[in-house]
Amino acid sequence: MTTIQRPLQESEVPDWSHRSEILVVGYGGAGSCAALEAARAGADVTILEVAGGGGGTTALCGGHVYCGGGTPVQKACDFPDSAEDLFQFLIHSTPFQDDQKARLYSDRSVEHFEWLESQGVPFRRDYYPHRHSLQPDATCLIWTGNEKVWPFSEVARPAPRGHKAAGDGDAGHLIMRALMERVDELPIEKRYDTAVDRLIVNDQQRVVGVAASQYGERFYLRADKGVILTAGGFIMNHPMVANHIPDFKKDILDHGSPYDDGSGIQLGMSVGGAAIHMSEHFITLPFYPPADLTFGILVNRHGQRFVSEDSYHARVGDAAMKQTDHMAYLIVDDSCFHHPDINRFVHEMPRTDVAIEHVATEGSIAGLESALGLPEGTLQATLAIYNANAAKGKDPIFHKSTDWLRPLDQPPYAAFDVSLGRAPYVGFTLGGLSTRATGEVLDEQGSIIEGLYAAGRNSCGLPRSAEGYASGLSVGDATFFGRLAGRQAASTD
Repeated sequence: MTTIQRPLQESEVPDWSHRSEILVVGYGGAGSCAALEAARAGADVTILEVAGGGGGTTALCGGHVYCGGGTPVQKACDFPDSAEDLFQFLIHSTPFQDDQKARLYSDRSVEHFEWLESQGVPFRRDYYPHRHSLQPDATCLIWTGNEKVWPFSEVARPAPRGHKAAGDGDAGHLIMRALMERVDELPIEKRYDTAVDRLIVNDQQRVVGVAASQYGERFYLRADKGVILTAGGFIMNHPMVANHIPDFKKDILDHGSPYDDGSGIQLGMSVGGAAIHMSEHFITLPFYPPADLTFGILVNRHGQRFVSEDSYHARVGDAAMKQTDHMAYLIVDDSCFHHPDINRFVHEMPRTDVAIEHVATEGSIAGLESALGLPEGTLQATLAIYNANAAKGKDPIFHKSTDWLRPLDQPPYAAFDVSLGRAPYVGFTLGGLSTRATGEVLDEQGSIIEGLYAAGRNSCGLPRSAEGYASGLSVGDATFFGRLAGRQAASTD
């Protein structure tokens, strides 16, 4: 883990071992796009990467890119969408959304998708119709968020916007392979195994370079136009996580690169950059597939529902984690009982001892209630209300879609324990430096820190909460705003 030091004054630099117009710290989705656009704008660019090669977390992800507004794939699959619908969905579904970033991304989302495709990222023109956390095949378009979930479905026309790169299963590596091949075509210098631990500022407090180490050698690199921080989130910095997200101290499967240690965010903070929404995170409870489990209901330790079960799995996970003692159960009847396929996913994660466990089967709701230790009469009352409304095709409490609404009245009844610590919860961080849409890092007063830019998880971008998350939003945000940061830095006099 990189230990970040106070900024160094330019007068303290013994000598500059390297000079470049732009230094990009981190070589994942945001860093590659920042480097590409800066170099194409005529800037001399050097990438500094702490790992032995590029890729970052983007290379490890599922490969979804969240785009809308009428992409070629959406049109080919007959799903109408508009920039306005995308914008309305983003600002209504995500708490404390940055409206300027959301508007810019929405208006240029089609262009960004076409740009990614022009870089060689492969996307097919087909649609995956099933409810799934990740297409197992190379199909492109899928619903990856809460677009069809109330109340968002009433403020924006729903449309599937998850565009997966054309590879079976996880396909983030295809995105990075294409971007890195484009970087290799340009005169962009890349330095691997290089840990940046200090920013360098001049007398006016403008960022003018970095201090770094490689194989034990200390050196100083000058940046005439700017430093762009794209070094990932902080999920792997456990003390930092415990400080900002106490609920993540245990029972969370960390998702990210080993180098998501918060060093980029800390570098920005060392020169006065404001770190915002640091308690916000992605947390998911992928209780489907199989999709039929969505016909069940989720209840807490009081036997009460707490979320619409057709919500995206991050929204469900966030709601479940907020319940008393983090306890939650998925209740199903004989018509929708299935052992969750998600257990296959769990075995691919670092911890293999956590799975969604079937904990009870009883011939009656009263018997199931007793077996789970729920307060007497609570689950029975919940099911009575739910079933009566479902029989009428309604869910006046949580507005579950009629696609997944039917009475649970076919015994026997079963329960899966989806409590935190008893089921696979996967998480990563979303907080980061406060930035303009064009990447300039801001201080607590909203003033620009000259010479410093950030994108990806080093910046607090479009994805700002689990309850409003959509798969592909991080990759879309990192690549799009990485591009803008690169262009803006290159245009600096």
